[in-house]
Amino acid sequence: MKKKIFTFSTLTFIVISLISSCKKEVKENDTAVVKESDSVKTEIISGPIPNTNMTPEYIKTLSANIYLWAWPMVNMHNRKLMFEKVPYPVLGKGILPLSSINHIAMLTDYVDAEEREVACPNQDVVYGLAPLDLTKDAVIVQVPDFGDRFWVYQVCDQRTEGFAKLGKMYGSKPGFYLLTSSDWKGKVPDGINAVFKSTTTFNVVIPRAFQSDDPSDKKAIQPLISQINVYPLADFDGKMKKVDYSKLPKTPADKVVAKQETQWVKPELFFDQLSTVLKEVPPLKGEEVWYAQVQSFLDAINKDPKLKAIARQSAIDSEKNLIKPLFQFENVGYPVKFNWTTQKNGAQFGTDYLTRTACAKSNIFVNRSIESKYFYQDFDSTRTKLSGANKYTITFAKGQTPPVKGFWSLTLYDEHHFFASNELKRYSLGTKNKNLKYNADGSLTLYVQNSKPDSDKIDNWLPAPKGTFSLYVRCYWPEEKTLKDEWSPPAVIKT
Repeated sequence: MKKKIFTFSTLTFIVISLISSCKKEVKENDTAVVKESDSVKTEIISGPIPNTNMTPEYIKTLSANIYLWAWPMVNMHNRKLMFEKVPYPVLGKGILPLSSINHIAMLTDYVDAEEREVACPNQDVVYGLAPLDLTKDAVIVQVPDFGDRFWVYQVCDQRTEGFAKLGKMYGSKPGFYLLTSSDWKGKVPDGINAVFKSTTTFNVVIPRAFQSDDPSDKKAIQPLISQINVYPLADFDGKMKKVDYSKLPKTPADKVVAKQETQWVKPELFFDQLSTVLKEVPPLKGEEVWYAQVQSFLDAINKDPKLKAIARQSAIDSEKNLIKPLFQFENVGYPVKFNWTTQKNGAQFGTDYLTRTACAKSNIFVNRSIESKYFYQDFDSTRTKLSGANKYTITFAKGQTPPVKGFWSLTLYDEHHFFASNELKRYSLGTKNKNLKYNADGSLTLYVQNSKPDSDKIDNWLPAPKGTFSLYVRCYWPEEKTLKDEWSPPAVIKT
């Protein structure tokens, strides 16, 4: 059984579910009718009374609940503050695509191993990133003709929820798409394939285009990359705009490369920022009462320095005791065979606050499951932590490599969920590797270890660091059996 990581009482989010239990829907002439129960009237649901006394323990408990719930939104808010300081598209620190609001920066090859702004990068695709504030203007998203190449544009809001379907798995056509705020009243110009609306202030577009390790493919993808673009509607003229992203200016690299991801959420500032975040992210349907509870809480602590201090300390404690454990893949999603874990509601979390925050902490910007299915691993087959002190094999039986319509990969991450430096500069194996060697029976064995294996195994070697590490299987455009967990990765065997 998956170990529990909570020590406080059941989340107060159940209030939302209790509200719905007071209603009963019946069908009359195909119209949904909400009826009152005999004992409860539902026209007006009263919220917290102003100036209600709140005990220190109540503040402490509610603080932890709010911290878990709002952590991804505050994370995104602080990324927004960073992007607002970027004057134009650049390669941040010489390696990371950063752009001004409502524009995009693209890489022209795999992401560099020294990137530390987003945990769990991969070297199967060429990335780009466009930060959006749709309250400023609607935005054009430009899609080239990728032909047979796998591609997907992840478009997510400040909750990290996907709100647009753009990719090969959706049959999206080349051309132009429009992203707007939910209350945008402008005119959609001719030549727009589809319009997608977001309810939140801050949003991101992250294009991913598959690229193999073959030098010829790295060359072939360049004309496509130059046609990937995001820009304000005011600049739209119906013509494909091209950009030579290889000429993006670069900001200076860090003198010392950090080991961990940039700390996007600072617990001591969390409750100072939350009022702004609530305005940026309106409630989902059914969350209105929860928002009222949170606002009542904020009003109380902002009036009483003692309660504010308790809330601040609770945030600090929650970061350590509640959020930090969610970084470990064993605590993300749910278990499948051989100690792997997975989740099936990525970027469609809804009110699954735990999984949303677990993904935001361990590997933010996961795709929708139909776009990519993820499997996470911290252990070998005996449930012992993976370590470079040991050697491991992963063997896919004949015909049992990940069932996908796009591509698959096995990536290794160090203890901080970034690439582990190695002599081959190899951080993943999968579809992109055309020289993988299959066994005589048609099976495929991958070797995960720190030391260099025999020469006949080099092509199938995934180098590991000396310390602890994790493994991560990506299944882009997964087949139905993968989506339904009828397939899962094989065991990691210590040899």
